[in-house]
Amino acid sequence: MAGIWVYAEHHDGKLKKVTFELLGKGRELAQGRGEELGAILLGKDLDPLAEELSPYADRVHCLESPMLEVYNCDAFLEALSSFSAERNPSMIMAGATYQARDLFPALAGRLQKGIVVDCLGVELADGGRFLLRKPIYGGKALVEVAFKEEPQLVLVRPRTFPPAEPRSERAEVSKEQVEIDPTKVRLKVLEVMKTTGEKVDITEADVIVCGGRGLKDPENFKLLEELAEVLGGVVGATRAVVDAGWRPQEDQVGKSGKTVSPNLYFAVGLSGAVHHVMGMDTSKVVVAINRDPMAPIFQYADYGLVADLFQVVPLLAEELKKELGK
Repeated sequence: MAGIWVYAEHHDGKLKKVTFELLGKGRELAQGRGEELGAILLGKDLDPLAEELSPYADRVHCLESPMLEVYNCDAFLEALSSFSAERNPSMIMAGATYQARDLFPALAGRLQKGIVVDCLGVELADGGRFLLRKPIYGGKALVEVAFKEEPQLVLVRPRTFPPAEPRSERAEVSKEQVEIDPTKVRLKVLEVMKTTGEKVDITEADVIVCGGRGLKDPENFKLLEELAEVLGGVVGATRAVVDAGWRPQEDQVGKSGKTVSPNLYFAVGLSGAVHHVMGMDTSKVVVAINRDPMAPIFQYADYGLVADLFQVVPLLAEELKKELGK
């Protein structure tokens, strides 16, 4: 048994924050079962990333190939499935990101093993079994899941667990030059389009200011951008706003967008439809601003303000600037 693995997702030479969150939980689980904690990297020229992961894991597995330089589900699947079948870990955890949601269901199918997506809790039950918790029915209930077989594949919502603390010990780094059959890679990456500027991934943000159709015009999102800047956060949007072309799809929060768990979530000018709430219901604190006192979003809010957002948001931003000394 190769222990518990954390899939270390990375982009442009930077590890996703959720990797360190999972390494913290992975350490707890590995100690409870007396197993090794591993981090697994796929790509090319992985030495800097392996060094960064070294204080957090017992072993860092580096699967390297020129065909893994850019994410391609077919290529990553060939490498990860072969390595997993050979080493047989008890669990592989990954963040519930776009990439992992693409890769890991295919991996589960290839290995003929179970998978839990959008996990909100991982604990050890009697006998060392893994007990997983995830939402169902649009987040209205939580269910506990246990697998019969290993390895178990688990996708965890970002910001569910606190990040791991580095240790003085360094992990052993093992490198594998992976041979991938090109005939099994049916997908071809033609181009990678990147957003302009340094923008925080909304799934990793501490503060999100999300707007809906109540803003009436895309230009009015400047109000939310100003508030988000004061709080050191980012701007999110509902599906209706994205469908209207007011904001990019990467800003969308909800069932068909991104699932977020910030410390502070502002819901401004949005009704709180169930498909939106499914993407933000694990936020630590929710503040709702809406003119309609019957808006469903108030049912999920810790603080609610029935008011005109065009009057309240500029005042709120101004007062926060004074309070925070900005």
